[in-house]
This record gives sequence, structure tokens and C-alpha cells, in this order.
Amino acid sequence: MTTSSQDLTPAPFLEASKQFASGKDTPSAFLERCLVTFAKYEKNVGAFVHYDLDGARASAKLSDARWKAGKPLSPIDGMPVGIKDIIETQDMPTEQGSPLFVGYRTARDAASVSALREAGAVLVGKTVTTEFAASEPRGTKNPWDITRTPGGSSSGSAAAVGSGMLSAGLGTQVIGSILRPASFCGCVGFKPSVGAINRGGSYDGFSQSCTGVLGASVSDTWQVAYEIALRVGGDPGFSPLIGPAQPPAAKQPRRLALLETAGWSVASQAAKDALLDVRVRLQKAGVEILDRRESADIQALEDAIVSARQLSMDINAFEGRWPLNTYRDRDASKLSQSALGRLAQAEKMTAAEYRVLLAERMRVRGIYAELSAQFDGCIVLAAPGAAPVGLGSTGDPSFVVPFSLLGVPALSLPLLREQNLPLGLQVTGFEGRDADLFALAAWLIQKLDK
Repeated sequence: MTTSSQDLTPAPFLEASKQFASGKDTPSAFLERCLVTFAKYEKNVGAFVHYDLDGARASAKLSDARWKAGKPLSPIDGMPVGIKDIIETQDMPTEQGSPLFVGYRTARDAASVSALREAGAVLVGKTVTTEFAASEPRGTKNPWDITRTPGGSSSGSAAAVGSGMLSAGLGTQVIGSILRPASFCGCVGFKPSVGAINRGGSYDGFSQSCTGVLGASVSDTWQVAYEIALRVGGDPGFSPLIGPAQPPAAKQPRRLALLETAGWSVASQAAKDALLDVRVRLQKAGVEILDRRESADIQALEDAIVSARQLSMDINAFEGRWPLNTYRDRDASKLSQSALGRLAQAEKMTAAEYRVLLAERMRVRGIYAELSAQFDGCIVLAAPGAAPVGLGSTGDPSFVVPFSLLGVPALSLPLLREQNLPLGLQVTGFEGRDADLFALAAWLIQKLDK
């Protein structure tokens, strides 16, 4: 099944909510439109591992009443959302994409889920994740073409939002698990500054991990992230997401850096041409754009991040020794060869080697931070091309892993195409300046989405 671009329609919530107070539309009616899409695509796409449609409908009716009374709990009151199945929910299983945890319930909500409930969001279900949010796929297919990967590890959230089943879904990223699936499935993906959104109750304990959002629009994506951080803050010891209570207004940048990264060598010519066309269009709009050939500082960064993937994988391997060792001792037959391989690598590593890896990461982060005085952000491809055919891999993360390593905010915007399929334009910002990145993204959409 190949779906045409006319068949897939996103479901942005904030725009529709403008009609709720007058009664011209309601959260229940909005949900039912999403569920029509769910009925049409879910059987073939497999975005959900668990769902509760009756519960979602009941929650939407409560939201109807609050909007009618003029007392919504938040701007996302009534928004249909999905929760990546690496994140705890008290009323649904949290299986982590693993046979070891089929049916497992913790009887508590993660911090992000608790915040969404307080904000009135409608939790439709748990979306599929790869095994332990790593590299082993768990069956979700790309809604644009079910012979292709949806990306991972936030595969279910991306597929559900990209097809219009949901307005937003929670994701997590330590390598490329939000931005790559957003690129492949045609939705917005947001990886915040490290620590900006509370990860409590999410089984991704790596130092580069972030809880983020996949959304139908840039505005929806900001609002979900903001409402979570407003209620539960960031990770302990980190500043919560900083920014306004409404989506940041579009702001034209003065100067941008165009980054190639190690992914340039494997990108399709069509993908490269799409990014270079963006460069030309933005320059015509009055934005100065420099690349490695025109800036020694950009060249220094390109050199520093060329090994970002391996450095990140090595850091993650050491940090993932526990709990993988306890899972192996429990039942190694239920672990993928990928998970067992990561554990074998971890058990050969020393604390001294890990300290060297962390020092290198800090060095690279410093090089990137120096660009903040010269540039308003960076433009990059989000993937080497459209989603590749086959479900045995989640795709190449070369373009997105540097920004996980750097710990900076990044967005994948559904503005490019290759093979008539989605391809994300990645825009990146600077630590703690997530709102500035959204202002830049809003301006890019105004200029490029035509």
C-alpha cells in the first residue's frame, strides 16, 4: 500500500480548538475525526501496541464540558495524544518493546503523562517503540508506504501523528529516535535541550536522552512540550523548558549555518538538492547562510562531529550495562542480538574509558556553543533521504545523532520531499534557547511551505 499525499491529512489541534468555545466544533468531534483515520490505517500501519478508545471518548466528553463552560484546563485540553511505550502509564501496560515486559503494569504515570492528564489531554493509547527504545524494530510500518520503515525508536508516535490518527505523541531520543521518524512519517519532531522536559517514569536513562514531542504542527508541538514542563519541570538539576505560554511568534533569522555532517556522504542527490534549494530560497529572503567552505568555525564543528555516531553509541553502551545485564540474567532468549551485543560491549568497557568519552563530548559541545555568537541556528537534513524500503532497520541516523551528542534543541520540519515521500528539514538551536528555535521554525514554514 502506497498512500498518496492527498490521502494523509495531519490533525493539528490548536487551530481546531478556536471553534470549541462557540460550540462550532468540540473535542469529541475532533477525536472522532482522528478515529476515522485510525480505523482506516491502523490495521496496516500498526502504530499502537495498546489503545483505549472508550476511555478516550469519555475523556473527550469531559473536555467538551470544560470548553463549553469556558474553563479548559489548558490550550491542549481535549487533544488526542499517544504515549511511547517506553513511558509509564498507570492505566495501560508499559512493555518497552520487549517480550520480557508483555502486559507489565507499574500502576503509576510518568511525569510527562501525569502533566498531560492535568492539562486535559486525551490519552488514546501506547504507541509502538523499538526494543528498549534502541535499534530492534517492533513492526510498525510507514503510513506513506507500508513497505518502508517509519524510523525509530519513536516509530508508533511518528506513524500515528504523520497519518492524522493523533495530534501529538510523546517520543524519546538518545541517538535519532524523534527526528528521524518524524522525517520519514511527515510530522514535526522536537528534541529539546537535554533535561528540559522531565523524564521521570521513562525507561531511557542515558545521559543524552530526552523526552520530546511529535506533533501535527509546530504550534501543537510547542504547546504540548510547554504544558508538560509547566507542570513537572525538567530533569532534576536541569532548567525546565523556557519560553512563552503560547507558541513563539515567527522571527526571521539574520544568519544560519548550513551543516553537512557525516550524513552528507550517504545522502541521496535529491535530498542534497532539496537542502541546497532551501539555502537559495532563504538567501533570496535576506538570510545570510554560511557552510564549512566559508567559515572556519563551521569547518571546526564539522570536523568535531564527524564521529558523533560512534561516540554516542559508545557512551550509551557503557550507560546501558544496567539494566541489560539483569534482563539477560532473567531470560537472555527474550533479548535481541542487538541488545546482547550492546551488553557485551559494555562489559568490556572501563570507567576510565567512559570518562574519556565524556571529556570528548564536552569538547565537542564547546565548539558548537561558540557558534551561538555568530548564528541564529543551523539548517541540516534530517535523514539521507525518504524512508528506505524494508522493516528490518529504522534507517540511518547520521544527520540527527550529532545534535543528540551536543544536547541542543532540534526540530524536524515536514517541508521537503524525495520520491514523493516526506523528508524533514532539520533546524537546530542552542542549549536553553528552545523557544528561539521554534520562532525560527515558524518563520521557515511561512517562507518554505508553499
